[in-house]
Amino acid sequence: MVFLIFQCTQCGECCRNIGVLDIMSDLDDGRGVCRYLVGNRCSIYINRPIRCRVDECYDLYYKDVYSRDEFYRMNYDICKMLKDKKNVSG
Repeated sequence: MVFLIFQCTQCGECCRNIGVLDIMSDLDDGRGVCRYLVGNRCSIYINRPIRCRVDECYDLYYKDVYSRDEFYRMNYDICKMLKDKKNVSG
């Protein structure tokens, strides 16, 4: 399957789990949650950092490391893992 653009489900789970990533520490509200997350939405979506933009992040940093499909698949796998973790822990 080839993806042309990352298909985010806007569940907010990636933004609720940034505490484990040093690269996101400046966005952490102290609970491991992005300080810009309101409900399931990013309150600075239009101006969010590049590291929060899957497509642009791929183009700038990962295009020589992974195919776009591989990079998206890794992101989808992490997304699924975070959703599964939420469903197990409630």
